[in-house]
Amino acid sequence: MEYSENQVILRGALTELPQFSHENHGKRFYRMILAVARLSGTEDLLPVIVEERILNAMDLSGGSMLRVEGQIRSHNVRQGGTRRLLIFVFASSVTAEEGDFINDVTLCGPICRAPVYRRTPLGREICDVMLAVPRAFRRADYLPCILWGRIAQLSAPCGVGDVLRICGRLQSREYTKLTDDGKEKRTAYEISALSAEIIEAAK
Repeated sequence: MEYSENQVILRGALTELPQFSHENHGKRFYRMILAVARLSGTEDLLPVIVEERILNAMDLSGGSMLRVEGQIRSHNVRQGGTRRLLIFVFASSVTAEEGDFINDVTLCGPICRAPVYRRTPLGREICDVMLAVPRAFRRADYLPCILWGRIAQLSAPCGVGDVLRICGRLQSREYTKLTDDGKEKRTAYEISALSAEIIEAAK
């Protein structure tokens, strides 16, 4: 049985006007960045791809915040001879509304790479997991997830093919990459898990 679940709901502030991204099968898509604050006050700056027809149909009278519903997608691109995995939210609906910040993600799919378990210098347990979440036309989105504490312990013994269901938030993280041209600032996107359960073990 193929398990697949991919849902994200965000409510945040638009950082700038949407910019044209690309055209596919006669449809035009725009990219925008949504700022969603955590309880700590730190802001996650999250990329959203939305079809032009959705933007054109938006009612902006509901408030100054945007609510975005959709899926988290991945796309492999080649840049400078290397491949990079781009992570973004693919919007199915966008509405203007007031309210608190929202960042809710639910994913379900098989693990496609052996989990990496480690401890921080302060002893906090972390487990990195890559899920391959199936979608239509035999494609999949490869989504990096980070698990903490007890759920990191739960996931560490898992193997490739085990199916996990993860609930959490999409977060952004800046890091410095050493390249042939020197240091380069980049942004990584990952799902920080609040809960995880094993749905099915690989046979």
